[in-house]
Amino acid sequence: MVYEANARLRDPVYGCAGSIFHLQKQVSDLQAQLANAQAEIVNMQCQQANLLELICMEMGQSPLAISPPQQSLDNFTHNIPMSFLDDDNFGSVWDALWT
Repeated sequence: MVYEANARLRDPVYGCAGSIFHLQKQVSDLQAQLANAQAEIVNMQCQQANLLELICMEMGQSPLAISPPQQSLDNFTHNIPMSFLDDDNFGSVWDALWT
């Protein structure tokens, strides 16, 4: 209650709801950055696998046991929740704070 009262003094219109919204936006932005970084990692792993296969073909050897890039991509996309990229995600949270 003390925090809420102090937040209301700092921001008479939104109070602690404004702080909560700001923090949720930061979390969303960081999740998007994380998803982009993970996508870059998967892309680099696919490039590395393709390069290794190309080198092995040039040398006339069979490629080493490499996990298929598509399998890595499927695992990546299956484990990442993409709902945080939805712009309307915080609209419902914001509305819920006022009802």
